Amino acid sequence: MTVNFGASSTLAQQIIDGAPIDVLASADEANMTKVSDARLLSDTPTLFATNSLEIIVRKGNPSKIASLSDISKPGLIYVTCAPQVPIGKYSAQVLQKAGVTVTPASLEPDVKSIVAKVTAGEADAGIVYATDVSATQGAAEGVAIPADVNVTANYPIAAVSTSTNRALAQAWIAFVRGTEGQAILKSYGFGSP
Repeated sequence: MTVNFGASSTLAQQIIDGAPIDVLASADEANMTKVSDARLLSDTPTLFATNSLEIIVRKGNPSKIASLSDISKPGLIYVTCAPQVPIGKYSAQVLQKAGVTVTPASLEPDVKSIVAKVTAGEADAGIVYATDVSATQGAAEGVAIPADVNVTANYPIAAVSTSTNRALAQAWIAFVRGTEGQAILKSYGFGSP
């Protein structure tokens, strides 16, 4: 099995464009719906994980970011993704709920690029999945987003109808949703569906 990581919007478009993909696991339901609406799923998507968001800051938090309102400080470099990328959409929702307006310094292609810019010191902050902060293994830090303005990212999974490995696709989905797969996801900070 070959695994391809990227922005859910990019992966969904690749499937629509005919890429040979067996399973789509998306960081949001909207991109899964695009593939479903194109009639390219062989089964109904089911949730396999959830995630929450955090503000990612450089190690040591030199900009002293303690809240969402801090990312709108003049001179602070904030990066995000375009709204068609799940983290870009979720970030916009969080900022709107919090009543914070901020102009990003750049729109990155995916969440990994936000993490890379912050850890490299090219940006002061971004909003990413909590699992992405923990995956930096201390190279960056997370600032909690209050529950009343945070969002829950729901992650659906489904087999692609053009799959040439249908049995393997179904076995992979069963594994990810099963006890062992859920334990692995939990160990990386994902929540249960």
